[in-house]
Amino acid sequence: MTAAAAVGSGRRLSPAVQYALIAGPLLSMVDSSIVNVAVAPIARQLHASLPVVQWTVSGYLLAIGTSLAATAYLARRFGTLPLYSASVIGFTVASAACAGAPDVQILIVARILQGLVAAPLVPMAMSMLFGKSEATRSMPATAGMLLFLGPALGPSIGGALIGTVGWRSIFLINVPVGLVAALAIRRIPAGMAVGPRSGARLDRGGLLLLAAGLALLLLGISRGGTGGWAAPATWLPMVAGGGLLASYAAWASRADQPALNLSLARNGRAALAVALCATASVVTFAAVFLLPVFMEEAQGHSALAAGLAMLPQGIITGLSTTFGQRVLRFITVRATVLTGFAVLTAASLGLLAIDAQTPLILTALLLAARSASIGLIITPLLAVLTEPLEQGQLNDATTLFSICQRIAGSVGIGLIAALFAQQAAAHGPVPALHVTGTVITAIAAIGLLAAPLLPAERNVVAYGRRPQEVSSDEVG
Repeated sequence: MTAAAAVGSGRRLSPAVQYALIAGPLLSMVDSSIVNVAVAPIARQLHASLPVVQWTVSGYLLAIGTSLAATAYLARRFGTLPLYSASVIGFTVASAACAGAPDVQILIVARILQGLVAAPLVPMAMSMLFGKSEATRSMPATAGMLLFLGPALGPSIGGALIGTVGWRSIFLINVPVGLVAALAIRRIPAGMAVGPRSGARLDRGGLLLLAAGLALLLLGISRGGTGGWAAPATWLPMVAGGGLLASYAAWASRADQPALNLSLARNGRAALAVALCATASVVTFAAVFLLPVFMEEAQGHSALAAGLAMLPQGIITGLSTTFGQRVLRFITVRATVLTGFAVLTAASLGLLAIDAQTPLILTALLLAARSASIGLIITPLLAVLTEPLEQGQLNDATTLFSICQRIAGSVGIGLIAALFAQQAAAHGPVPALHVTGTVITAIAAIGLLAAPLLPAERNVVAYGRRPQEVSSDEVG
């Protein structure tokens, strides 16, 4: 059986290949959130002010935004697999530098380097997981499980490590994980990755507009949850970033080889798929980051206990990811996504039943119920986006998806965090959770109302057409 056919037919890739493709994105997303709980300990130990140490968070986000702009071009120039391999190695080295930083200045520089090399990890891994032929466009359950569990566990893992070992451990733990991943990458079949494209040219003007726009927009969003959305330090970067991104959209429509091909999402089906993915990201990640805070501050649980409560949702997410792919064989994309948003809306409404005395097990079950919808939403929508594309367009598509998901998730987390903080200060944490839960439910309901606009047809990706020929021993 060919590698592509094996994936398309549901046969699992080897554990080494799955680990190689999952470790990079997992490390990247965990490190997007794990440092948030380490700002105060870092400030104390390195004798730095909190505003200065905050740049370990903001600098990472800025670097990711800048590097995401160049990701599609780098993939065209060097190929998916070499870029992914270099990013994993670079991230591992930068993590070691963060762990050994003697002062805050070196730590900030190391974090910026870490963000620069982290950006390609998610889109390149997704490109290979979904494959360069239609037969391979599916995601293993383990991948779905860990990719959605990683951001949720970041703060909890960070809190547990800092409390027992110290803040340097949150970076040091990346080193063995990254080293093993770098070795496992050699087991990835070459046929899973898109190779370099001859004649690829760098769009310098577009890259400058896109990188600056993403960096400023993400910077403003990151400040909104802490400094307030009306503060000039929040809205000025957001307005400037939005203006630059609008300028890039105009630029890209005229460029021969734009830094990121936006035309992939200009048809109605693809645009709707990206918009619904963004909606699901807002609802999912906002609640995932909010509930651990509530469990620790309002219910009095430890960071470790809160982290354990998040584990079932990761398992359910992985199972629903596989289930979503299989369901597409029997019902339409519209019905699958509609069911997913119905489950997500109903489970989000359950946030209104949580109070300070709610047992941890019930909160974990509620999170698990919400996560069951993710595989029914994300997998079919990504199939809608990638199904009509040629292999050379996959890296642009997955990069575009990663950008939209990161921006949507950041906006959702920032807005919900700000609303929760405001309501908690005025009325207490339980009423604050209920208000934010209402908002989250309303956003999920918007997705539910928009899902009927999706095509009423089964997705051909679920059947796996036109497999790419790769020798059977390359499967693992």
